[in-house]
Amino acid sequence: MTAIQLATPGDAEAIAAFANGSFTHTFGHIYDPADLATFLADWNPPARVRAQLADPGYAIALVRDEAAAILGYIKMGPVDFDLPPEQPTGDAVELHQLYVADAAKGTGVAVALMEWGIAWARARASILYLTVFTENDRAQAFYRRYGFYDVGRNEFRVGNHVDEDRFFRLDL
Repeated sequence: MTAIQLATPGDAEAIAAFANGSFTHTFGHIYDPADLATFLADWNPPARVRAQLADPGYAIALVRDEAAAILGYIKMGPVDFDLPPEQPTGDAVELHQLYVADAAKGTGVAVALMEWGIAWARARASILYLTVFTENDRAQAFYRRYGFYDVGRNEFRVGNHVDEDRFFRLDL
């Protein structure tokens, strides 16, 4: 079993750096560099991560290597996007981010984090939502293995660039 630990405010800088690095590595080639830089500065800065860690509605769990470097993390919290009108929101929560370092893919880190996230969600809600990029087939397949299903389209804006994401839902 991969050891999961809850993040603390002292982890905010490392989480923000890991998130920005993961996003850039995976998707950076899609965007104009100025749009990407603006997005990353606003999307997940350390101050925002610290605020979320202080908010009891959020939880961030980490997996680290022997040198304490982050191998992966999951951020759970309230739904903060506009769902399609037919989707219930009453006691729903969101999987905001699940990122795993390339070197840790296929090692069980993502599975451990996902199982932790689903357990966290089940203790608080009856529905778990997430968004996923339409062209991220690996992530979509991973989420479908857990029973998530597509419930609609979401626009994801990075500067002037608009991507199509999909809303996925898991009934808990």
